[in-house]
Amino acid sequence: MIEIHSKESEMLQLLEKLVNIDSGSTNKAGVDKIGEIVAAEFKSLGYDVRVIGNNEVGNHLVINHPEAEHTDILIVAHMDTVFEDGTASARPFRIDEEKGRAYGPGVIDMKASLVSVLYALRALKNENDKAYKNVRIVLNSDEEIGSRTSRSLIEQETKGIAYALIMEPARKDGSLVTERRGSGRYKIEVQGLAAHSGIEPEKGRSAIEELAHKIVKLHELNDHEHGISVNVGIIEGGNAVNTISSSAIGHVDVRVATPEQASEMEYKIEEVCASTDVRGTTIALTGDISRPPMLKNEKIAKLFQIVQDVGRELGMEIKDTKTGGGSDASFTAAMGIPTIDGLGPIGGNAHSEDEYLEIASLTERTRLLAKIIQRLHVDK
Repeated sequence: MIEIHSKESEMLQLLEKLVNIDSGSTNKAGVDKIGEIVAAEFKSLGYDVRVIGNNEVGNHLVINHPEAEHTDILIVAHMDTVFEDGTASARPFRIDEEKGRAYGPGVIDMKASLVSVLYALRALKNENDKAYKNVRIVLNSDEEIGSRTSRSLIEQETKGIAYALIMEPARKDGSLVTERRGSGRYKIEVQGLAAHSGIEPEKGRSAIEELAHKIVKLHELNDHEHGISVNVGIIEGGNAVNTISSSAIGHVDVRVATPEQASEMEYKIEEVCASTDVRGTTIALTGDISRPPMLKNEKIAKLFQIVQDVGRELGMEIKDTKTGGGSDASFTAAMGIPTIDGLGPIGGNAHSEDEYLEIASLTERTRLLAKIIQRLHVDK
């Protein structure tokens, strides 16, 4: 019998410690502090922790047990958040006893998951179950900005793995994630020619006008019915209202449902930006579709069935869903590894000032995770 419920108080204490540290993706010192705390906890359980250094973003951690007989399970979680420096002191960890919720920056996305992974493995060790040794854990520091430096690390550590468990939070209704859209980011930089809009506008070449043409054409690529979305979410440009703009920038978010759509959209976006509509302007396009779609194939469906069976043994009815958001699950799934995402605790409003954790789910989902690891180890 895996006992975790009695650990709720100390789990919340560790969670509070983590939440009250600013660890936005660009705050290297803060993310590294999270890494140091978590690494010490894993070392206390007998794990080896390998630190993958970074100069700009936080260090990544790869965690293995020196007595592992065969490592079949990869667990992936991230240590960074989306919040600006100072958020932790402005909105520190707090508990609403009446609602049964904990609040704070990154409380559900995904510092509660870091605590959950640690205590699931600790519980297995306390049961003298060898399954706790036969896992590999990757904790990365740049998931919220596209896993730019950690993608290759995750793919490398996935080799030889039988199953991948990704610790993004469960959906608000407790559902796990078995399907995700692929995603990417592009940056369009337009150069024009400045001129006074009242005295000699004919000499100017408006970068903003050119960018506007591109925005319209990009948004025409939307096909929501088939899972394609293109959104120019941020624009920059101009110095004064009476000056023809000499530069403009557009930031583009792209979502796709299939690998074929990813290839098609990369081609179409490049095609849109290959020529200009405003004579005398130039365009530079950078970016790509960096996260492939995660499709619920036969392997993922079979793994989810195992998870459901484990849930029923614990009195839990586990459902799955698909989502448009991106995660590191896309990388492991694209390598053909059976992958389940959303295995963290339940919460909601991630990336907002109302982000919360359902406290009861902290121990409940940690116990589920421990049993899944146990079952996958035995089944192998």
